[in-house]
Amino acid sequence: MLEISDGQAECFATQGYITLERLVDRESVAGLRVCFDKLFSGEFDTGVSPDEVNWQIGSGDESLTRQICNGWKADRGIAETVLREDFGRAVAKLGGWPGARIMIDNVLWKPPGARPLLYHQDSAYLDWYRPSDLLSLWIALDETSASGGTLEFMPGSHRWRQSPPEGDFHGPDDYRQFLRQAAEVEGVALSEENIDYVEVPAGGGSFHHGWVWHGSGYNRSDMPRRALVLHAMRSDAEFNSARLNSGTGRVYSRYKRLGDNVLDENYFPILWREDGYRTPGIETYLTG
Repeated sequence: MLEISDGQAECFATQGYITLERLVDRESVAGLRVCFDKLFSGEFDTGVSPDEVNWQIGSGDESLTRQICNGWKADRGIAETVLREDFGRAVAKLGGWPGARIMIDNVLWKPPGARPLLYHQDSAYLDWYRPSDLLSLWIALDETSASGGTLEFMPGSHRWRQSPPEGDFHGPDDYRQFLRQAAEVEGVALSEENIDYVEVPAGGGSFHHGWVWHGSGYNRSDMPRRALVLHAMRSDAEFNSARLNSGTGRVYSRYKRLGDNVLDENYFPILWREDGYRTPGIETYLTG
């Protein structure tokens, strides 16, 4: 069971992220790799397709990072990890929230030679719900390195001005372009020494704030870089009706109920709440 210490919470508040050497065990890593193989082959065990399938074997661009969103709906192995109660509790502690629910997951696979992912702030894409707070848990399924295109952070940048999303997200020529622009506005001298790389063994990873600047470079290694990401929102979040057609709201507004702004727990289950509540259907779903 993952427990976040007060010291880690303080570090998160200062940096906008923390890195951990162990989030899931070796057996879980091996099982998740199998889940990745099935998902990117178009094999969805539950019979339900993920919300976004941006790469499939046989048709996907080999130079891009492979991505699927909400793999948990298609594969219970993915669900067993991203719907963990202790992960929800950890997110809530780091965010100072009353509880946490899953917004989406990302199933990411960066093969050798794959191009970068743009430096960005996650929350810039997420004004379709409110409060639009976001906190993400990134779990490496392979040993990571700077040369292997691991996740990168700009420490303390969650306190910078909030910028609208810009640029090509997948495979940009200059993946740090907008980071440099944001740093210039803040009067920060950006250099390689400023950048912090998430270099952990398989099963390790990081938590990061929704407004911290992050991205990833080329995978110049001969190994894949696979990662499973839980993007979480507050347990008391609701749809923002005025912004449903912006950012990723164009995809996830399909789950809005007709009569209210409530986030349906069938699609955005609550992982943990301080009063002890957890969406009852999770355990039933996980056992099939």
